Amino acid sequence: MADTKREIERKYEGPPAGGDAPLPDLTDVPGVSGVIDKGVAELDATYYDTADQRLATASLTLRRRTGGDDAGWHLKLPVSEGVRDEIRAPLSDTVPEDLTALVRSRIREAELVPVVRLLSARDIRHLVDASGTLLAEVSVDRVRAERLSGGAGSAEWTEIEVELADDGDPAFLDKVEKKLRKAGIKRSASPSKLAKALDDTAPRKPEKPEKAEKAGKPGKAGKAGTTGKAADASKATTTAAKPEPPDSPPRTAGDHILTYVRAQRDAIVELDPAVRRDVPDSVHRMRVATRRLRSTFRSYGKILDRTVTDPIGVELKWLAAELGVDRDQEVLTEHLTTALDDLPSELVTGPVQARLSTWSGGRRSGSRQHLIAVLDGKRYLDLLTTLDTLVAGPPLLEAASKKPEKVIAKAVRKDFKKVADLVGEALELPPGSERDLAMHDARKKAKRTRYAAEAATPALGDPAADLVKSMKSLQTLLGDHQDSVMVRGALRELATEAHGAGENAFTYGVLYGRAEQRAAAVEAELPGEWGAIEDQGAV
Repeated sequence: MADTKREIERKYEGPPAGGDAPLPDLTDVPGVSGVIDKGVAELDATYYDTADQRLATASLTLRRRTGGDDAGWHLKLPVSEGVRDEIRAPLSDTVPEDLTALVRSRIREAELVPVVRLLSARDIRHLVDASGTLLAEVSVDRVRAERLSGGAGSAEWTEIEVELADDGDPAFLDKVEKKLRKAGIKRSASPSKLAKALDDTAPRKPEKPEKAEKAGKPGKAGKAGTTGKAADASKATTTAAKPEPPDSPPRTAGDHILTYVRAQRDAIVELDPAVRRDVPDSVHRMRVATRRLRSTFRSYGKILDRTVTDPIGVELKWLAAELGVDRDQEVLTEHLTTALDDLPSELVTGPVQARLSTWSGGRRSGSRQHLIAVLDGKRYLDLLTTLDTLVAGPPLLEAASKKPEKVIAKAVRKDFKKVADLVGEALELPPGSERDLAMHDARKKAKRTRYAAEAATPALGDPAADLVKSMKSLQTLLGDHQDSVMVRGALRELATEAHGAGENAFTYGVLYGRAEQRAAAVEAELPGEWGAIEDQGAV
């Protein structure tokens, strides 16, 4: 069974392999009372990746290592600069299934193969405080890299690694670095040993002839991704609408929307391991990314051809629904638990807490298993590949090549008008199921408008940012109402089960009444909230 360790470390350049790598006297570092020599560990690590290095491209590393005190399989997932989550599994001859699953969104159906072997002589020192508590581990690593696939090169180097102790203060690493810098020791240019090994052992690419360079210009690639109505556009229009590379500042309407689309695609792929590990809020964040993508396709149909994006939107809706099985249950349980905790003890009759726990636990267990099966399934992996294809060759229409101020603003205003119509309809209905449904529809449209405004903010600035805030406020208010609807449905179900078991259902009725009151309060607040938003207007 895999376990996780948060790793916070910094790497520094040492002298050429074979030379000395003297460290300064680290007892001078504030807080350090002693430096304990832990000897030299001989480490043998084989790194695995796909043939086209999909893990390395995403700054993920997967290795099988022997030697030292943590032999086994290690998967490192980037969290932020210098911070990674290391997922560990026991030593085995093949890649553990648990770790393979965590990189599935990256490798899809590709095979994991050995790519690099690193042999390291690690000279280890522990920095401790006055009580002997470990502050950080400092190691001097003499490394030999051997390429196992995609070439046959080798390389040698020395590096210094400083890893913070578990639960340590990251500011301590700044103190160590200050001492190292004074000694002339610089940060490593490579983020990891694997990255350096791949760079140093890669076959040298021959110079491309001028003709091949011209054939690979961006304008040629733009046509490959253009289908449906976009295929009927003129050749000049298609080429003009081709977005700049991801690292170039967006200029056209198409550039801005594709930047947003790309970010959501990346979020889905990056959140996949967190969802599998049941990291708090990960399911919700992935679900939001799918909704943002689907909303963007619908809001900006004048920019991205909907004959191409609508089928993708269907798949995104399916994925959001599958993610929602887990998320909705999680939210419902939170609301019910909070409501029960807020209830005076004299109003709680029968084993309400026990029934709620059983009801929630049984449903969540089943939904988790189902969700993992979805993430391992062909339909989901095909969706990820389709999104990659869309980003690589977007189906841009003529409006995509125009200035964003006009095209994007018009789309946002159109969405805002739809929200206004739906809120108006809801306010005209009497309290009841029809109003509940109308308010839920208005909430969904407010989300779509919010996401459209998010995509528009880099191009339109403060007006779009203000609309994001107002739509978020409206979405929250209407969400509170929808939560009340869902809670009341769950309470009816729980009360029926309790009654069938011969339990007193009084408490469920009390909770139902309170949820009904919360819904009524939202309905009373909505006219004023919407009036302020309507006065502000769209972009």
